[in-house]
Amino acid sequence: MVWLELLLLSGSFKSERHAMPDIKKFPFTPILGWSNSRYSLFSICKRKYFYHYYNKYDQDMSRREIMRYRNLTTMPLEIGSIVHEVIEALLRRLRQSTDPIDTGKFVDYALEVARNAIRSKQFEEVVYGQMARISDEELAPGIQESLLNLIESQRYAWLAEKAVEHAKGWIIDPPGFGETRLGDLKAYFKVDFLFPFEDGYHIIDWKTGKADQEQHRKQLMGYATWACFHFEVEPEEVWPRIAYLRPAYLEVEETFDSSDLEHFAVQVHAETEEMYDHCRDVQANIPLDKAEFEQVDNPRICEYCNYRGICFPDQYPVDFSLANMPPSDD
Repeated sequence: MVWLELLLLSGSFKSERHAMPDIKKFPFTPILGWSNSRYSLFSICKRKYFYHYYNKYDQDMSRREIMRYRNLTTMPLEIGSIVHEVIEALLRRLRQSTDPIDTGKFVDYALEVARNAIRSKQFEEVVYGQMARISDEELAPGIQESLLNLIESQRYAWLAEKAVEHAKGWIIDPPGFGETRLGDLKAYFKVDFLFPFEDGYHIIDWKTGKADQEQHRKQLMGYATWACFHFEVEPEEVWPRIAYLRPAYLEVEETFDSSDLEHFAVQVHAETEEMYDHCRDVQANIPLDKAEFEQVDNPRICEYCNYRGICFPDQYPVDFSLANMPPSDD
């Protein structure tokens, strides 16, 4: 992180302290909370959902073994994770200094983040024998394209010229999981970046993958719900948008009213009840037996699942010892 530290030690700085708006906190409760990713997984494959959220209740495999599968990453997932980490650092730097970015050092920093991730992660592509190893050369094009598209975009220029005037109110990857409440229901909406401006609160969610209009609109409605709850504002004062970073920078913005969020709350309630139906004890979040979590029968879904080595060990053999091996001398 040397280049970032140097940037923060030079150039123009803002002397004011950067306070951020209060985010409400909640005492821990074991009952499950709705999230877009949780329900999406539940709706795709109940068995995968069990392995992901209830692996300690499995009677056939140890939790430690299942967690090896759960913790697997993929190249696309890791590109997204690295890009998010670097954008977080970039925005924190922008909040302190609006000096121009040295793109060469910026890309070098991103690739160092990638190398650190490769050393600490296990990739499906390697464990399942699709690739011998992962290097930063495989991840670099997607990372570089995403980040350069951002800093060359009109949005970044606007942030640096206009929005930075309200930088003390920026919320950049807030801690926790975005917990909130919909009536008596627990729900999670984790925002990437929220910032106040003249007409209200703006939210940007960075995406490095393909557009999914239905899922992404649902996410944006969740972000609007989160902001309205925590900052006690009307939906018309919240401006959520998805920013697709590749192949070119593209923003999709949605606006919602009270009726939209009321319908969304009804949908979340119904989906939460579906997940409750797979709990033996709802309040303690104890699941039914694994056999009650049906395994999907769709090869096009299974062949991309990180748990496929558990469900189909003969078809998808795994070798965790191959993960993160250094390149051969041959």
